[in-house]
Amino acid sequence: MYNICIVEDDAVIRSELKNLLEKYGYKATVTEDFGSVVEFVLTQNPSLVLLDINLPVFDGYHICREIRKDSEVPIIVVTSRDSDMDELMSMNLGADDFVTKPYNTQILLARISSLLGRAYGAEKIDKLVFGELSLDMGKNLVSFGAGSAELTRNELRILALLIRNKNTVSTRDAIMNELWQSDEFVDDNTLTVNINRLRKKLEEIGAEGLLKTKRGQGYSLCD
Repeated sequence: MYNICIVEDDAVIRSELKNLLEKYGYKATVTEDFGSVVEFVLTQNPSLVLLDINLPVFDGYHICREIRKDSEVPIIVVTSRDSDMDELMSMNLGADDFVTKPYNTQILLARISSLLGRAYGAEKIDKLVFGELSLDMGKNLVSFGAGSAELTRNELRILALLIRNKNTVSTRDAIMNELWQSDEFVDDNTLTVNINRLRKKLEEIGAEGLLKTKRGQGYSLCD
């Protein structure tokens, strides 16, 4: 299980983030001792850090720089400071991504999932399972019962996101954000084409009705 360390001084946001991450199958650790954040993070040995910039004692820039002296743990800066300079400073100090508040929770989850996949590779996400549906990330292959189909890269990423967020709706924005991690331009029409092709492949291997469209919301995998 991935362990995500939350460094956020707003108690309400900290609690909401912790509950969100645990709902989606992550372990979430938090700290209220902002004088020892770096020591806390290094001791926890997390899979990923969500780091605010505006913190008491030491700001997020200092913490990010100090963590990078001893660890390559993925860091996503999550902050209300949204200037280009804030983003540039965060990246220059070693952050891997930058998300501004208020954020769409599905987009944040997609960023986390994508960064974890890039950081840890196939050894932790080689296969995803949803009921009888199995997705082999290394072979780009989806199986259902005795049937199987090869997926394109975008179809694979869409289905992986939907499996991780099973039984909940993934918005079109969250899915497009996941696909933007590739080198292909993805617009709204391209997403629709990929969804339709994925749905057809699932139907061809006997998984009819699993991929559902929630009008005005997005898509989900439901039992």
